[in-house]
Amino acid sequence: MPEPTTGSSHNKVALVAGATRGAGRGIAVELGAAGATVYVTGRSTRAERSEYDRPETIEDTADLVTEAGGRGIAVPTDHLDPAQVKTLVDRIAAEQGRLDVLVNDIWGGEKLFEWDAPVWEHDLDKGLRLLRLAVDTHAVTSHHALPLLLRHPGGLVVEVTDGTADYNRDTYRVSFFYDLAKTAVLRMAFALGHELGPRGATAVALTPGWLRSEIMLDEFGVREDNWRDALPRVPHFAISETPRYVGRAVAALAADPRVSRFNGTSLSSGGLAREYGFTDLDGSRPDAWRYLVEVQDPGRPADVTGYR
Repeated sequence: MPEPTTGSSHNKVALVAGATRGAGRGIAVELGAAGATVYVTGRSTRAERSEYDRPETIEDTADLVTEAGGRGIAVPTDHLDPAQVKTLVDRIAAEQGRLDVLVNDIWGGEKLFEWDAPVWEHDLDKGLRLLRLAVDTHAVTSHHALPLLLRHPGGLVVEVTDGTADYNRDTYRVSFFYDLAKTAVLRMAFALGHELGPRGATAVALTPGWLRSEIMLDEFGVREDNWRDALPRVPHFAISETPRYVGRAVAALAADPRVSRFNGTSLSSGGLAREYGFTDLDGSRPDAWRYLVEVQDPGRPADVTGYR
């Protein structure tokens, strides 16, 4: 019987699917900082950009993983193409013989959803494309990657979404298509928990809070080093967090020998920071989902006292 993959993330093998930017990049880098070999995938490369048409690339992410202390391996992959995903997993199996952590962070829908547009007014092609990118990609990747992950006990699957199960159950999220996509990912983790738990692996859903992704910083016209300059215009942005915060949440889960206690559940970066004691890069512990419920959504003035 193989030894369980528990304890430190050192020498673990991870696949972060959708690691070009945002949460995926933060997760890949923090797994690298914990000593893991991290395969980073996406469609934006130094040779060709995806329809996002942004400068971030999977090669850049792989370099950051290696700089952090791990080993980053960039593999261009369209996770809607089962053949490409199978080739990716076959490569990991041939090179490593195992997969300890699978992070399904594929998204790609930033330019596809329309705020507060009911389903009959929302562009149908964009809505259906969003669902394919946000849901089908996760299913395709799990289908091909999980047999490799199950070769050794103690494997971890992290389904990255937006919103906790409690929050999304009671809150309309942006639009019909966005709401459906993010809720579907939560349910994927629940279903995978039932399928993986008896086979010695763990699946969880994980949400960051208000993420200071590259796209969000650009939207507000700020950089990471001056992000607070956006607060006069968007006061509740004060609760925001870096992508490395959710990355530290994944690294903590991957190193936890008792991670199975979370199997099938919905987790957040802020909640896991309390559980494990890690902080964001600035030493704070933002708890965005509690803040949204108690401060932002009720219309109270922005005040992060006690929330970070």
